[in-house]
Amino acid sequence: MKEAKLDSGVLGKARPRPAADEGVISGIRFWPKRAKAFLSDVRSETKRVSWPSFTQIRATTIVVIFTVFFFGVYFGILDWIFNHVVRRLLRFGS
Repeated sequence: MKEAKLDSGVLGKARPRPAADEGVISGIRFWPKRAKAFLSDVRSETKRVSWPSFTQIRATTIVVIFTVFFFGVYFGILDWIFNHVVRRLLRFGS
């Protein structure tokens, strides 16, 4: 079996690092336990979230729709202006 190599960790402390084959096997072996711990952490964090009310969601949705519409019109007007300016410059040059 391969010997464990030393891997420099945080603040220069050396820690043993398993060989490549052992790392894959241990990763597969402990996957269910790590997945369960991860899902447990996700569930506990989700309980701590302060969810917005329906009124807040509706208000922010209206703001987003208005902002998208405003910038769409704004960039449409700018595009129209630049289009005409470039066409005039190209006609002037030929």
